[in-house]
Amino acid sequence: MTVEVQVDRLTAYIDATRHVYESKLKELVDVPSVSMDPAHKPDIQKTADLAHDLLKSLGATAEIVKTKGNPVVIGEFHSDKSHPTVVVYNHLDVQPADPSEWKSHPFIMKIDGEKYLGRGTTDDKGPTLAVLYAAKYAFENKFPINIKFCWELEEEIGSPSFLEFLKNNKDKLATKSVVISDTIWVSKDKPAIPYGLRGLQAFLVKLKTGAKDVHSGETGGLARNPITELAALIAECIDAKTGEVKIPGFYDDVRKTDEAELEGFVKSGFDLEHFRTAHELHSLRTKDTKDGASRVWTRPTFEVHGITGGYAGPGVKTIVPHQAEAKISTRLVPDQDPHKIIELFKKFVKEKCPDAVVEVEGTLKPYIGEREGVFPNAAKQAVKLAFDKEAAFIREGGSIGAVVSMKEILSVPIVFLGLSLPEHGYHAINENFDWGQASGGMKLFVHYFKLLSEIR
Repeated sequence: MTVEVQVDRLTAYIDATRHVYESKLKELVDVPSVSMDPAHKPDIQKTADLAHDLLKSLGATAEIVKTKGNPVVIGEFHSDKSHPTVVVYNHLDVQPADPSEWKSHPFIMKIDGEKYLGRGTTDDKGPTLAVLYAAKYAFENKFPINIKFCWELEEEIGSPSFLEFLKNNKDKLATKSVVISDTIWVSKDKPAIPYGLRGLQAFLVKLKTGAKDVHSGETGGLARNPITELAALIAECIDAKTGEVKIPGFYDDVRKTDEAELEGFVKSGFDLEHFRTAHELHSLRTKDTKDGASRVWTRPTFEVHGITGGYAGPGVKTIVPHQAEAKISTRLVPDQDPHKIIELFKKFVKEKCPDAVVEVEGTLKPYIGEREGVFPNAAKQAVKLAFDKEAAFIREGGSIGAVVSMKEILSVPIVFLGLSLPEHGYHAINENFDWGQASGGMKLFVHYFKLLSEIR
């Protein structure tokens, strides 16, 4: 059994859905589902309840599954057990946001023309709802496919409970493939289908050199300063100008990228100036396009996210701090092992700054998938049908912890069909999404579900 997508009917459906899409998106964005902050635990549960009720209201089954951490919401538009099944993965937790830094309140969604402003609009509540309303269309028009949903609420903290959730609920998520709508296009004019993700290994490095802050006039020059010592340690770890990591052995297992793949990144439309302006950067570390694409998609990094300690108020308080902390992470690529990186980093810190204590934070393995085959081909065809543009197969610089777990437990092809643009501001101040990407996303996923229904 096959179905045809009637363009006029689909267009009318999407236009009629706009108001309810915006209303439901606002409901979700207005709840600060910040998984990083324990104070928002009630908001996490409220988000799960909203998601559950939304699925039920559209005619899908729905269930909130408890885990050791935050719950997972699962549901399904079921057509027939003989039909192929796809699992749609998205996440509904978000990054923190400080209202004082935003043009509008991050947790009171504002509609500005075609734009939706607020934390989670593009990462990942806006894309989640676009896929949902596409699935509703497929269900109501009797596409011969079962569409399951798996909505996580711990993605922004590395999905610590997700692997166990998958092990305990593998039968409920039985599928032929997984599709994830949580990635970013190269540009507004160039849709992207990623086939690889960088992994992540994070650290806290703590150094305590005294019992209390002391007067710099009375003790300066003799007292050790933990902030300057951590700064020196960081300078030993990385060349600040080039980004080259200087920890011995760090690059040993990095999989070499062939020249054809690098040339493909350039042909994908990756552009340094667009990248710079979209992310509001003043300058970049390279002027070479191929090198730039490689830096964000195929090479590992070492980043310092913050150094805390000492006096942080107005003016200068002349003390020598007694403790400091550096927040550090590495983005890893195939075939780097996070546990090996942990040991290399601990050994290096022990040699260079023996009194520092390394605490290991989130661990995510890198992922590499396929860019050829029936599922990637269906994704590329759906993009062309929806946006009339050729999709580029690229790697993604970020990490999605759940992907590695799904690969391990579900053992099926995973396709990335994100809807976000660089200028939407993943994790950034003034995050936003827009109706063009939302409506186009609905069209994209209707076509994708139709194509999947024909794969046997």
